[in-house]
Amino acid sequence: MKASAMKTTDMTVGKPLRIILAFAVPIFIGNIFQQIYSVVDTMVAGYNLGDAAIAAIGATSSLYGLIINLAWGMNSGFALVVTRSFGAHDEGTLKKSIAGTMLLDGIITAVVTALALCFLRPLMHLMNTPESIFADAYRYMFIICVGITWAVAYNMFSSLLRSVGNSVTPLYFLIVSSVANILLDLLFVAVLHWGVAGAAAATVAAEALSALLSGVYFFHHYRAILPSREDFRLSAGMLRDLLTNGLAMAFMYCVVDLGSVFFQSANNRLGDAVIAAHTAARRIISIMMAPLGTISSAAATFIGQNWGAGRKDRVREGLKQEILLAVAWGAFACGLIYLCGEWLVRFTTGSDNAVTVQNAVMSLRIHLPFYPALGVLLTLRTAMQAVNIKIPPVLSSAMELGMKIIAAFVLIPFYGFLGTCVTEPVTWALCAFFLSVVYCAKRSYFYETKRGEQSYDRA
Repeated sequence: MKASAMKTTDMTVGKPLRIILAFAVPIFIGNIFQQIYSVVDTMVAGYNLGDAAIAAIGATSSLYGLIINLAWGMNSGFALVVTRSFGAHDEGTLKKSIAGTMLLDGIITAVVTALALCFLRPLMHLMNTPESIFADAYRYMFIICVGITWAVAYNMFSSLLRSVGNSVTPLYFLIVSSVANILLDLLFVAVLHWGVAGAAAATVAAEALSALLSGVYFFHHYRAILPSREDFRLSAGMLRDLLTNGLAMAFMYCVVDLGSVFFQSANNRLGDAVIAAHTAARRIISIMMAPLGTISSAAATFIGQNWGAGRKDRVREGLKQEILLAVAWGAFACGLIYLCGEWLVRFTTGSDNAVTVQNAVMSLRIHLPFYPALGVLLTLRTAMQAVNIKIPPVLSSAMELGMKIIAAFVLIPFYGFLGTCVTEPVTWALCAFFLSVVYCAKRSYFYETKRGEQSYDRA
């Protein structure tokens, strides 16, 4: 493998904290720009179309999250196999894992797109989408679903690049596409007056741009690890490892989002102003969550490479540093929201509706104090996946599903939006506690895995 011919980072050498931060910072900036897609949609819709448009975009946000996170979770799982192969310096297995990722992603994209388009309307009815905003919400989601291919493609190429330690290049493409998204939002919505359909079209076009740029870059600069035709003849062992990792990660993400569909369905009964408040709060919560997602992504790559290389000492040190970073960010974000929460809501939505603003601020102030627990939860989930501990992370996601279903049928009908606000924070704390107990019980497994455990029979 000619590392000099392509940008890679070997995380099995050097100071863990410095490597983690150098890798994480571009991902963090990229996550912020990725959030800009949805935030700009909300802002442009709010300023130009009003609260009803914000509600239309937000009413099906959990359904969109379910679809996208299925593909994102699968890619994250596939990337763990690529990461471990790269850390073990096994070029043959590395090429086969990349070939398998491309092959399975093609199949997943076709299936997910077909299912999403066929069942979109009944799912929206099942989610109690209000009739007053149903047409706009359907129009928005239909366009988003048509463009799923581009979202999957970008996530695939960016995951492959991060697997070999390149977190900088995907950031450049994401910045370009984010700027394009802003300009297209303004053009389609404010100038051409296409309504919420224009916001969806801008998002899809921007995702297509980032996918094309990252794909061209990968094929041009990473020829040394591009799979040949023979590499697509995958062994049973390779397919099994890709699918078990991919399905475990996808199930982990999708179980949470499936719960969010129930959650959204109950929330949609509370009226347009509350839906708009929930949408605005979720946008800000997602931005504040971006660093935690960054740290968990860094944990997956750092621990995966070192697990593949058999460096149990670096696994231990890296995990400790990542958890400390996650807790520190959680504390900082909480303080920021209590100081600036109301201003952020008004800036994001352009709304003067007192019900919308007050409920959004309440949601933020209930969620953010639990961010340190969320940081521990996300970091331990991805770290366990990186060392092939698959069941406890999935169980923690199942716990989230159960809590959200209980909230949808018990808390929200009785306590209204307050029930919506308290459900996730309590769930984060319980799941973080559960995974912490599992981690303490499995410390020896974390630190005693040996190099070569991910080898496969050649096809």
